[in-house]
Amino acid sequence: MTRLRTWQAALTGTTAPAAVILIRVYVGAVFLSEGILKFLRPEQQGAGRFDKAGILVPGFLAPLDGAFEIVCGVLILVGLLTRLAAVPMLVNMLGALMITKLPILWGDAPLFTGKSGWWDFAHESRTDLAQLCGSLFLLIVGAGAYSVDARLHRGVAAPSAEAEPARG
Repeated sequence: MTRLRTWQAALTGTTAPAAVILIRVYVGAVFLSEGILKFLRPEQQGAGRFDKAGILVPGFLAPLDGAFEIVCGVLILVGLLTRLAAVPMLVNMLGALMITKLPILWGDAPLFTGKSGWWDFAHESRTDLAQLCGSLFLLIVGAGAYSVDARLHRGVAAPSAEAEPARG
């Protein structure tokens, strides 16, 4: 097996059941819709929100974040390079939790004025936590049986007899 086939097998390999498609649909659809909203409603969901949260260079980072959410959301939805797509979304959710939600605990979150303490944090971070757990799950188990990854992996795992060199 060539080095490229080894990497492809590591990225696309999955023994997860077909039901993983349910996790892929919710995780991918939420990332896709949130990415689109960053462009459709830049003041409420994109650069304006990033600026209000105190994120540096909001005019650059909000569209970049939106583009990653759209591309990775689509990849996760179709089950193509799912493990690879899950990694930036894990970073995205950790960043959202650390920058925008964690300050709720001590009542200093610019996006959530008037909210403080554990229960406000738990309520406001529920979607980020679900997306974080969903992305981590997909990174661990892969895309599942009903995915492009599974189809590609079958081709890598069982190359055709014509591709094998003759052994004598």
